Amino acid sequence: MQNKKRKMITMQMIIFELRNVTGNPYVHIFGVGLPVVLAELLAVSEVNDPSLAGMIATSVYLGMGTLIPMATILMGYAVCYAQELDKGIPERMQLFGIRGSSMLCSRAISEAIFITVSFGIFFAVGYGVSDLEQPAASGVVSYFLSILVLSVILLALAHGVACICRSFGRTYCVSMMLYFAFMIFSGMMGVEYADLPKWAQAVARMLPVTYINRDFYQVWLGEEYNYMPMIQSYLFLGAVSGILLFLVWKRSPRAEIS
Repeated sequence: MQNKKRKMITMQMIIFELRNVTGNPYVHIFGVGLPVVLAELLAVSEVNDPSLAGMIATSVYLGMGTLIPMATILMGYAVCYAQELDKGIPERMQLFGIRGSSMLCSRAISEAIFITVSFGIFFAVGYGVSDLEQPAASGVVSYFLSILVLSVILLALAHGVACICRSFGRTYCVSMMLYFAFMIFSGMMGVEYADLPKWAQAVARMLPVTYINRDFYQVWLGEEYNYMPMIQSYLFLGAVSGILLFLVWKRSPRAEIS
């Protein structure tokens, strides 16, 4: 007689994964503290005309908000899961009937909870300290929908990187390189998109964070915006992440993603 199928997602698993997320110092430093500090510093340093303070602060905050999923998922999840792989934790969990896909779904929910709280803190500080402009309802929906889709893609990318690297050192190196590459090419490190060389602009156009950092001020206010280039960047990064997951599944379907 077959055993009853275990639930895909349980509250115990979500709490377990949420403890993993909150216990990772990287996500607190790079996913909460750094975006707030950088946003405030850039918002103040770039203001030459007081009448433009609201526009500049809002643009900076919308761009720096992408650091939250990048740090929490791309770095935090990848490094944490690589440590689990190194210690054989997924294999041990499977001995108790907990599949890799169940762990991934539970981690996705816990990451979503942590990111939601982080954005609450982020914008609470922004509206409390800086002169952020009030958004249109459509702008809020578009912004957080873009962040949500980006987070899902980054989760797939981080999972693939961790499963391929399979050690803390290699995963930390690769995820940190990706993290800073995204920041540099998207214009968050002080070099604007227009000032990048042609080859770097071509790379930047393939990253969703470029469009969020550069263009989302007008979306935030509900103005018209051509979403097609940004959608193409999402499709490209999603395809890269999907290919990594497929390679992981082909190599070790049982322990890592089944």
